[in-house]
Amino acid sequence: MYAAKHAHTGFMVYDPAVDQHSPRRLALLGGLRRALERDELVLHFQPKADLGSGQVLGAEALVRWQHPDHGLLAPGEFIPLAERTGLIHPLTRWVLDAALRQAAEWHRSGHRLSIAVNVSTRCLLDPSFPDQVSERLAAREVPADCLMLEVTESAVMADPARALDVLGRLHAMGVKLAVDDFGTGYSSMAYLKALPVDELKVDRSFVGQMSSNTSDAVIVRSTIDLGHNLGLRVVAEGVETQDAWQELQALGCDTAQGYYLGRPMPAADLDRWLGAASPRPGPGGPGEDKEASGVI
Repeated sequence: MYAAKHAHTGFMVYDPAVDQHSPRRLALLGGLRRALERDELVLHFQPKADLGSGQVLGAEALVRWQHPDHGLLAPGEFIPLAERTGLIHPLTRWVLDAALRQAAEWHRSGHRLSIAVNVSTRCLLDPSFPDQVSERLAAREVPADCLMLEVTESAVMADPARALDVLGRLHAMGVKLAVDDFGTGYSSMAYLKALPVDELKVDRSFVGQMSSNTSDAVIVRSTIDLGHNLGLRVVAEGVETQDAWQELQALGCDTAQGYYLGRPMPAADLDRWLGAASPRPGPGGPGEDKEASGVI
């Protein structure tokens, strides 16, 4: 009934996938806290590269749940549960700590990569969040400018004043900030201009169709121009083909992320890939696409 009202359709056919109280979801909710305690979560990493040189600049950390009964679960199955129950706070702390631990290992092995972590609305509006980030950076001895925190437009617009305060404190620490999925939210140019961010990430829904859809091509080109005019780097998500890579190069986009470079993969697989003589863009390592499975 509530789903039908929300969709303004008057009725909906029951779908267990959207039932927040389905037995599976309730069982997952009960196990999520134990998953944090039992270290059942794992991170996969999707590389990001400079579009001009192909040099790998960093990786985005994406959490998975190695469930004892259901196997490897994508974030879309448990992140919404964590958001609704407040477990998103300990979950984000776990992701931050694990990501920074991996970044420290890469730095020790000679790969000075940045590491990107997605930040939920609840964390973005938590005044203690910058202190939590600072503590974890110090504990892992990772420079602040090697951490990129990604926020969405909708997260910022949930409470712009509080979000700007938290983002400002993170920026003052030297942490890099990115607006994720840009173009899919509703932020005004006034708020975008005020955000202390370093990157705009063009949503994959525009990048994937820009070669065949004139409107998407215009959006991608305009976003790149807007980002550069604001002094920001622009990252294209969902780059899956050589044609897309070359078109983005021609448009002056800075960074690419997607299947063409590499899929999300365990750290050990990314280590082997980085250890190759000269990794270059091309159909990448094992794993599922970030956008197909949700993020954190």
